[in-house]
Amino acid sequence: MGRIGVPEIIIIVLAIIILFGAKKLPEIGSAIGRAIREFKKAGKEISDEVKDVIEDKGDEPKS
Repeated sequence: MGRIGVPEIIIIVLAIIILFGAKKLPEIGSAIGRAIREFKKAGKEISDEVKDVIEDKGDEPKS
């Protein structure tokens, strides 16, 4: 399987325009943007929490 090229992207965009209509595209784009931001935010929060736990484990006195 190869990579997606320009002709394939054009076909996908045309199919989306036909399915949803040109008026809905800005709404769909903003919804996708919000979802991506939320995923990034959640990933950063999880990463920060894991780092905090690792740092707390390193600060504990060894018995």
